[in-house]
Amino acid sequence: MSIADKLVLQRQHHLKWRVFDRLELALMMLCGLLCFGFSLSVMFDIVTRTVGHPWLWLQEVTSTLFIYAIFIGAAVATRRNDHLYLTAISEALHGTPRLIVEIIIRIVVLGVAFCLIWFGYINYLRGFGSFRLPSGTPIASLYAAIPVAGVLIALFTVEQLVNGIRNGFDHPEPPDEELPIPPVDTRLQTRARP
Repeated sequence: MSIADKLVLQRQHHLKWRVFDRLELALMMLCGLLCFGFSLSVMFDIVTRTVGHPWLWLQEVTSTLFIYAIFIGAAVATRRNDHLYLTAISEALHGTPRLIVEIIIRIVVLGVAFCLIWFGYINYLRGFGSFRLPSGTPIASLYAAIPVAGVLIALFTVEQLVNGIRNGFDHPEPPDEELPIPPVDTRLQTRARP
């Protein structure tokens, strides 16, 4: 099993286009790198403060990695139907009621994506007037993640909407393979003493 098979979720694949599988893989790997970098920068921040020589720029790196991980992760989670999705309502329904609810849910998510794009872009433009210290980098570098995530969320929502209307949203997933759990002997073992 390749790394792509492990990272690209096959669940609800009837709602996905294969052409976006590579994008999902790249975004999943990017999220992993962002989370790893975030953890590493927090560790270095703690170590440098403990030894009495803090690197102040690490706080900027930490916040940048965190913000990008959040927004890129939200986009990936949208493609995987793990985020911004009300499964309890839709999975309880079948047929036409489910189709209607699924379409409404995705239209709401599409509205959220357009708000992220529109207002994120406005914040991005305004961010060139404020700067982060100590580096002097415009705050727009942080706000850029918002419209990018909005575009990705909109793309993945349209993908699911088109495929759901074509193929139906209600496709039962194959049951997960049950792994055998070996029994554990919990009896107290006592040995006779000679």
